[in-house]
Amino acid sequence: MNAAQQLHQLGQSLWLDNITRELLTSGTLSHYITDFSVTGLTSNPTIFEHAIGNTDFYDDAIRQKTLEGKSGKTLFFELALEDLVQAADLFRPIHDATGGIDGWVSLEVSPLLADDTTASLKAAMQLHSRAQHPNLFIKIPGTCAGIPAIEEAIFAGVPVNVTLLFSREHYLAAAEAYMRGIERRIAAGLDPTVGSVASLFVSRWDVASNGKVAAALHNRLGIAIARRTYKAYGELLASPRWLKLARAGARPQRLLWGSTGSKDPAASDTLYLEALAAPNTINTAPEKTLLAFADHGRVSGTLPQDGGDAEAVLAEFARAGVDDVALAAQLQREGTESFAKSWRDLLACIATKSAVLTQKIPPDRE
Repeated sequence: MNAAQQLHQLGQSLWLDNITRELLTSGTLSHYITDFSVTGLTSNPTIFEHAIGNTDFYDDAIRQKTLEGKSGKTLFFELALEDLVQAADLFRPIHDATGGIDGWVSLEVSPLLADDTTASLKAAMQLHSRAQHPNLFIKIPGTCAGIPAIEEAIFAGVPVNVTLLFSREHYLAAAEAYMRGIERRIAAGLDPTVGSVASLFVSRWDVASNGKVAAALHNRLGIAIARRTYKAYGELLASPRWLKLARAGARPQRLLWGSTGSKDPAASDTLYLEALAAPNTINTAPEKTLLAFADHGRVSGTLPQDGGDAEAVLAEFARAGVDDVALAAQLQREGTESFAKSWRDLLACIATKSAVLTQKIPPDRE
């Protein structure tokens, strides 16, 4: 049994943080499901930018859709939904067997909507309606404008992957939005079983802090933040408020570890998968990290439910001049800006390919 399968046995879902048309058509994703116990996947604008820009697997579809008069985000979402619907079908047996807890795929609304509550909600509902698959999450960022959109989407019955969370406080805001949406559904006599996960980004903490602290603190901040958040997650699921919702049939919003590929060449390439092993959570790993973990990763323990040494480690960072509250806000802002850049680059790539493939002048970017 490889380490990926051991994580599954532990009760943690291992998802792939990647999607390409090649993964689907080559049978590679099916191989990961069978041999590495992968039970879902996530996508984002950067992933699709690389998939479309660096391969020719989408060229025929881009040519055909361009000749049909499609361009920009309309063309992109057709491509993305084709991939994600196919992936959702692969994971559907897992989704059904787990009663809707696992077997999910995710599609993000345009990052340009991160500060627009109304537009985010409208986009989420439209994409959910178009997909017509019960195991497709719509990703909405947990920004100030995204939080109310998340509540409304949950109330409307749209499954949500809350993305771009960086702290315990970010997570709790997302959890509150989820619970409010469920409470409103119960009050309205609606089914309370609406799926959701809350995605906490981990490695970006270490990228931001490693150059500011002593070597002894390198690659420890992200894990400390995760431990602190995991403690809050456990406390929330044991709270009277949540237990009341659970008795009414609500499904927990699971905590998901995102950004779990090691960015520091000096660190283990399986650092975050090994450090974040925990039952009833999800780890979504880049393909390179998944392969490394299956090859030589180790499952030697689980996250402490009480947070372990998280607060002591965070106190060390505070003494070194790292303000975790300010840095969480900075990381969320930078993450939003990064996805927006990838989105613009993605649309520019599609426009250029459309022009080359149909010998037309590139249309304006949307």
